[in-house]
Amino acid sequence: MTDIQTYAEVVDEAARTASAIPQFTSSGPLSVADAYAVQAASIERRLKRGEKLVGVKMGLTSRAKMKQVNVDEVVWGRLTDAMRLEEGASLSKRRFVHPRIEPELAFLLKAPLTGEVTAAEAMAAVAAIAPAMEIIDSRYQNFKFALPDVIADNSSSSGFVVGDWSSPTQDFSNLGLVMEVDGRPVEIGSTAAILGNPSRSLVAAARLAGAALGRLEAGWIILAGGATAAHSLKVGERVRLTMQNLGSVSIRVAE
Repeated sequence: MTDIQTYAEVVDEAARTASAIPQFTSSGPLSVADAYAVQAASIERRLKRGEKLVGVKMGLTSRAKMKQVNVDEVVWGRLTDAMRLEEGASLSKRRFVHPRIEPELAFLLKAPLTGEVTAAEAMAAVAAIAPAMEIIDSRYQNFKFALPDVIADNSSSSGFVVGDWSSPTQDFSNLGLVMEVDGRPVEIGSTAAILGNPSRSLVAAARLAGAALGRLEAGWIILAGGATAAHSLKVGERVRLTMQNLGSVSIRVAE
């Protein structure tokens, strides 16, 4: 337990001060279960400073990424209100170590959700969907890490921005999307890259995060996971995601 609390303090301070740290796994083994305990303890420190839990993010939601890191299950992290950016707002690059951004689909819950549910049952708890972008960051030196390191570091989740909400009754299983930087396309893809259908990511969120947290609460935002590779952010860039039928969302990168 002492190690978990120590790791939590280290990763929390690294995120708070935008400082790079050595991998935890470089000094000894860290199990996935202990990594999630570190994540929980580190976020608890932030909640005690006044932040509020507003949802969860899912990660490793593409089959290619799973195979790359040799896992067969997605990972998840916590979202707080301090991580949210307003649409069109400026992101300060100084707040991050290795900031990258990726396109996502966001769910807004209207009812609690947890446990083993079907896709239909999960969607019955959804009030709306929206295009979103997640800012991911790794506090580890040289952007190198093992899976438990990632999980302990809140599964790399560091910020997010959500566009306008739309009806969840439409088919969002294979929506085309383009992420542009300064008007130039840098990533082109589809929501189908998220586990074949983003609703599967919501089901996984209920099973994994919902069980760990007690339940996913009404009003929470669930980020379904990256639909393409992430783009490394540079000062001065304007990043815009346009998603078929759902509109767009953008941010600017400041010093």
